[in-house]
Amino acid sequence: MALASLPGTGRRLDSGVSAEGLWQKCVHEGRRAHRQAHYAEAEKHFNAALQEAESFGPLDPRLPASLNDLGEFYRAQGKLTEAEKLLRTALAIRQQVLGPEHPTVAESLNNLAALRAAQGNYAEAEPLYRRALEVEERALGQADPSVAATLNNLALLCKALGRYGDAELAFRQALVIWQQCLGPEHAHVATSLNNLAALYYTQGKPTEAEPFYHQALAIKEKALGPQHPEVATILNNLGELYWDQGKLAEAETLYLQVLAIDEKALGAEHPDVASDLYHLALLYDARGRYAWAEPLYRRALAIREKSALPHHSDVASILRNLGELYSNQGSYSEAELLHRRALAVDEKLLGADHPKVAADLNDLALLYDAQGNFAQAAALLSRALRICEKAYGEEHPGVIPSLEYLATSLRRTRRPAEAQKVEARAKAIRARLGPKAAADPTGPALLPCNPTGELSRCA
Repeated sequence: MALASLPGTGRRLDSGVSAEGLWQKCVHEGRRAHRQAHYAEAEKHFNAALQEAESFGPLDPRLPASLNDLGEFYRAQGKLTEAEKLLRTALAIRQQVLGPEHPTVAESLNNLAALRAAQGNYAEAEPLYRRALEVEERALGQADPSVAATLNNLALLCKALGRYGDAELAFRQALVIWQQCLGPEHAHVATSLNNLAALYYTQGKPTEAEPFYHQALAIKEKALGPQHPEVATILNNLGELYWDQGKLAEAETLYLQVLAIDEKALGAEHPDVASDLYHLALLYDARGRYAWAEPLYRRALAIREKSALPHHSDVASILRNLGELYSNQGSYSEAELLHRRALAVDEKLLGADHPKVAADLNDLALLYDAQGNFAQAAALLSRALRICEKAYGEEHPGVIPSLEYLATSLRRTRRPAEAQKVEARAKAIRARLGPKAAADPTGPALLPCNPTGELSRCA
């Protein structure tokens, strides 16, 4: 909804109505195009809305609204540097015009927190989420749906940091609020149930996770219809759980169902279809069906690159796993090229110190290790470990893979004393956190601050 122009901004009264209408149309068309993955069109409309908003004056509330829309668009595309400038400017204007305790300031804080989390800067993301939560609770009350959305996002961050108890508490608080405010069969209630299930799955508790997935699925199917893409999201997550339990045929059936829903609802070239193809390729890859997996990887990659997102993190994921497929087949030259492309995409997109860059370095190091280049592998693994320690902390489960890979590499370079120290660190962390200690920094997508808006898809 458009906000009224502030008095004294210099906009002529006789042109205000048509200008307002034009701004609203640009905003509407931009959001529509973004939902449909027409990214070039969406960017054009969001920029047009911003240009129109600037004409209302530097302190008009429509200006930060347009800055926020374009910033969130860039964040979703992975253009994090561009997004940060826009989101920070929107926050500054809202604080100046509306005061630090206004709900739209909380929206800006929430979006900036999501950006910092996407950049791997969790230490800065958490206080932004908590500040947003304080503002919303004071302005709207502790049982408002916007509070639930922020709790959900904070829970996802805690999950990424391996603080599962904090994550579960926040997820359950969000669930209660949505159940009370929106009713037990609202789609957002299903989102909370899905996120709780994903949390239990990450903790290695599939028995606890599965009924939550089924409950979320039933609500989404009733609220949105069985052929809705958000239904496909839960089916995908349930397929992942079955895969982890060794129920590969059931997982394949669900992945094929997900692909069919999204192709029909979104079109064969939609980025979510690329994600579906990628997941199915992963399953075939894991089963050694390389001839089935490779064309799915290739098709997913082509869709992502065609969708004007050649530097999106999903592109790096596809490149990484296609490289692993070639490595498993002994095609090391092809594998190295793909792994280096993945590393270049993530470094450009996320910066040199992001955990995903560490994952790329680990994969490239393992490739060198398979070829007997142990010294080169050890150097890459040492760098990966430093990145993970900086991002998560030295005792976080997210450092375990890097520690274990590095220990093996050190032994192969005839450095047993160093290897023993590294192994001891990994063993101590595992003993403290249990067998499922390695954290998964990915997870369900963030909800928008306005819980009546569109839900982001979980890739």
